[in-house]
Amino acid sequence: MQAEVKKACEVMEKGGVILYPTDTVWGIGCDATNAEAVKKVYELKRRSDSKAMLVLVDSDVKVNFYVKDVPEVAWQLIDYATKPLTVIYEGARNLAENLIAEDGSIGIRITKEVFSNELCYRFKKAIVSTSANISGEPSPVTFEDISDEVKNAVDYVVNCRQKEHGHPKPSSIVKVGSGGLVKIIRK
Repeated sequence: MQAEVKKACEVMEKGGVILYPTDTVWGIGCDATNAEAVKKVYELKRRSDSKAMLVLVDSDVKVNFYVKDVPEVAWQLIDYATKPLTVIYEGARNLAENLIAEDGSIGIRITKEVFSNELCYRFKKAIVSTSANISGEPSPVTFEDISDEVKNAVDYVVNCRQKEHGHPKPSSIVKVGSGGLVKIIRK
């Protein structure tokens, strides 16, 4: 696993795009602070950059680095979540401008899955995580379900967890507004 983490980090450091396992489904990822790399992901997915993508981090500290003011209710939601939870925060910062939504928000998930957590930890920056499909097509459930078009379009395919056949589900998504207002986007 360490060799795969190292290789994926090297590719992202050079502005490359990776295909990697996450705490939910397989993801297309890149350095979330590199606007050119983020642009490559939008192009690969054939997706408008007005549709924001989320990022993965490995710790609370990183959430604080990428969000101006994290409401207390967000920490409570994260602490009590029983499955992967993406929180959309207002006041995104320190990320590629083309990654941040028009309203200044960003979706962030603290991953606890072994590979993606280690990848985020070793990369030391947020990593884009968007489903491994072309926009409008079904999200692949397993590595085998990912189209050859996507596999061939990335700069590196992580050779880890490719044989798994479980039924991973996307994360829950909540939006946390100023004043602690919580809106459930996806259960």
